[in-house]
Amino acid sequence: MVSAMQTTSVLVGPEPSALAPPEVDVVVPVYNEEVDLERSVRRLHEYLASRFPLTARITIADNASTDATAAIAARLSAELPGVRAVHLTERGRGRALRTAWSASDARILAYMDVDLSTDLDGLLPLVAPLLSGHSDISIGSRLARGSNVVRGPKREIISRAYNALLRATLGARFSDAQCGFKAIRADRARELLPLVEDEEWFFDTELLIVAERSGLRIHEVPVDWVDDPDSRVDIAATARADLRGIARLARGLWTGSLPLAVIDPRRPVDTIDERVGLGRQMLRFGAIGLASTVFYGVLFLALRGPLGGQAANAVALLIATLANTAANRRITFGVRGRSGAGRQQLQGLAILGIALILTSGSLAALHAAAPGAGRGVELAVLTIANVAATLVRFLLFRAWVFARRRQTHPILDGATE
Repeated sequence: MVSAMQTTSVLVGPEPSALAPPEVDVVVPVYNEEVDLERSVRRLHEYLASRFPLTARITIADNASTDATAAIAARLSAELPGVRAVHLTERGRGRALRTAWSASDARILAYMDVDLSTDLDGLLPLVAPLLSGHSDISIGSRLARGSNVVRGPKREIISRAYNALLRATLGARFSDAQCGFKAIRADRARELLPLVEDEEWFFDTELLIVAERSGLRIHEVPVDWVDDPDSRVDIAATARADLRGIARLARGLWTGSLPLAVIDPRRPVDTIDERVGLGRQMLRFGAIGLASTVFYGVLFLALRGPLGGQAANAVALLIATLANTAANRRITFGVRGRSGAGRQQLQGLAILGIALILTSGSLAALHAAAPGAGRGVELAVLTIANVAATLVRFLLFRAWVFARRRQTHPILDGATE
């Protein structure tokens, strides 16, 4: 658990208690944004003053910038009513949001990226469900139906792969974890922030997973989004940090050590569609396998540049395997509910290991028996081994991972003893 105010911060502008609390506090986290900061804040301020129907404040949360960002933020807070600046002595987008939200007196706490990639007309639809009490958290989604997104194929593929990984490993039901356009009710933020550990880019994902697993309501708003081509996010470093964060959350969920704000005792249990017969299972398994292979190839090509060949192969293979297991769980074997999903993912990874042993072992055996074997012979052996590995994978899925389990009734079972 993380204390909300561990980081040293300096507030520039009116104290929250000096004026009537606004309905919405829009936090803009920044780091070394001296080029874009003034233009974006003035545009946002003009929009809130002239077109936004709710009272609002802008909080510039500068997390340890080393350029003129802090000075520009201080000047803007002095010139523009309803703008204040918080300067942190440590870096981290999550740390900036935690600090600014914890010090706010607004009913609704929002944030958006400084590049204002999201159309500002989406702000009212974002916060309205929170003010009405319909939802606890509201997020902009670039992947929801109705969104209009302009960005390159590389970022599109990485975004979709990341969110697919969240669904496969953590059972996430929201579609876009990292869109820089979110809002939360202040009372819910006070409950959730102490439970969120990450202080960097994974902060958003962790907040949403903890909220969803706590039974809170997350509302998604399709957004119009134009990607900033000058983004300085280190994709490789962020990807590694995200994978570590996912592993930490998965471990916490599987072991029960992840703290949650609200405990719902009505946990969903596995249900299996008994109508899915062997023939349909085989057809669905094959179709998902083909789709997974294509998905792996596209993902590998997208990650090859920033990560390198070996790392891209490992990450792409891991994500494709998790997505394959999740798809087979629901589509091939008709399993519903979250119960056992984590265990089944681990079993799926174990089966992948068995398949790799079969294929690699076959190739090693061929080289031992016939050192001069040509590529045609190698390909034939690997093809046979892959067919065998696929059959083994299907049988283990059917008999072990997603096996139908007889439901027992303690009274009836006791009567038959």
